[in-house]
Amino acid sequence: MRKSYDRHMLNLEVIIGLEVHAQANTKTKMFCSCDNNAFGKEPNTTICPVCTGHPGTLPVPNAEAVKKAIAASLALGCEIREHNHFDRKHYFYPDLPSGFQISQYDFPLAEHGVVEYDVQKVDGAGTEEKSCRIHRLHMENDAGKLSHEGGKTLVDFNRAGTPLMEIVTEPDLRSADEAVAFAEELRRIIIAVNATEADMFKGMMRFDASISLREKGTEKLNPRSEIKNLNSFKALKNALTYEEKRLRGLWEEAGDPLPGDITVGWQDDEGKTRLLRSKESADDYRYFPEPDITPLHITADMIADMQKTLPPLPRSKKQQYIALGLNAAEATMLTDEATLAGLFDAVRNKTGDAKKASGLILTQLMGFLKSQNKQPSEAPTVERILELVSAIETGTISGNAGKAVLEEMIISGKPATDIIKEKGLEQVSDDGALEELIKKAIEANAQAIESYKAGKQSALGAVVGWMMKESKGKANPGKVNEMLVKAIG
Repeated sequence: MRKSYDRHMLNLEVIIGLEVHAQANTKTKMFCSCDNNAFGKEPNTTICPVCTGHPGTLPVPNAEAVKKAIAASLALGCEIREHNHFDRKHYFYPDLPSGFQISQYDFPLAEHGVVEYDVQKVDGAGTEEKSCRIHRLHMENDAGKLSHEGGKTLVDFNRAGTPLMEIVTEPDLRSADEAVAFAEELRRIIIAVNATEADMFKGMMRFDASISLREKGTEKLNPRSEIKNLNSFKALKNALTYEEKRLRGLWEEAGDPLPGDITVGWQDDEGKTRLLRSKESADDYRYFPEPDITPLHITADMIADMQKTLPPLPRSKKQQYIALGLNAAEATMLTDEATLAGLFDAVRNKTGDAKKASGLILTQLMGFLKSQNKQPSEAPTVERILELVSAIETGTISGNAGKAVLEEMIISGKPATDIIKEKGLEQVSDDGALEELIKKAIEANAQAIESYKAGKQSALGAVVGWMMKESKGKANPGKVNEMLVKAIG
């Protein structure tokens, strides 16, 4: 029976929580020695009896994966459990070869963290700081991957056994925009501590998003809709936006929230969700302690030692960049791309000039990379960029020639020194050669010289321009200007 109510009086707020799955960037899988970097490889070529769940095999935890998870936990402000253990989570699906996943339930690795993040204000006037609590971080192994072709379903177990960190938030997010802003900051943090590469194109970071509605002023958590396997920030925002609208419509129609938890899948091509099943409970998974793996003991000394080695976190680094004179967008670009940050830091340290480093890395380099459809990871190395900076600073080439050299470095992959020699871009700085050029310039630009002597300072620029053209850009402009003024007297 429908409730009698005025739909215009409904004042509902959105409640969102996320489960984030991030792949640890280890060499081998979670419980075996198979290659953990299987993206793009032939299906079922990086597998063994352990990660494909053969009877009688024994899993051995990857110590490096545990360390990565501890680093991520500490960076998120979580409390590390000294004693924790693995559990078997039972469910049956074609991509889960053993019929259970090795995860953590009662005693996870870490709990009770918090992430501070910035989100755009509703009116668009700047940003505001928000925070989202982390309920827990636990470790588990990934399942395989299913693909559907020509009416058949194919399974690739290359990804089976990959070490995952599952980060579960409290239901603290109040909009799709907040969820995306939080997820972006979370990604920055776990990349910064080298716990994961979080390459979303390669499926190294995925989201399950739970969303529900409640009347403002109440504290009750109503039944939720869980959206599974979102693999991009765009998909996260679009799916939550769609599902919020759908749930509001259902509430208005029925006069009540959802009667029970449900699981839906996001159809990216159709821009809508599809009901998959009712939501499972912990009882459905029949958790029990993993009998083949002894409990883990993380000592206080180990935690303290790892805490000391953590690098500066993204929000801290962003403020440091802003203090150097960069704007918020430039600072965010550096905190989002570790490669760019490394190049920027190296150039700034060498030149002592943040503005010059920003122009070279964030403007010129990024512009040339985009024009070649390349990613920051494909940029020249720090050593090669510093070779270019040295060539400009010592006067071997001009600043304008430096731009051309940088572009060619990105196109060809050659070092700056080779390109400078091949193209004959070395500046002429020899006093004797410049003196001859100045004599010619004075003779060829007599009127401009007279104007300069009469007090028209800009006239000198025309003479310098003539010399640069005559030398095909090779004359050192700094020395040219200095020697020309001296020659004119």
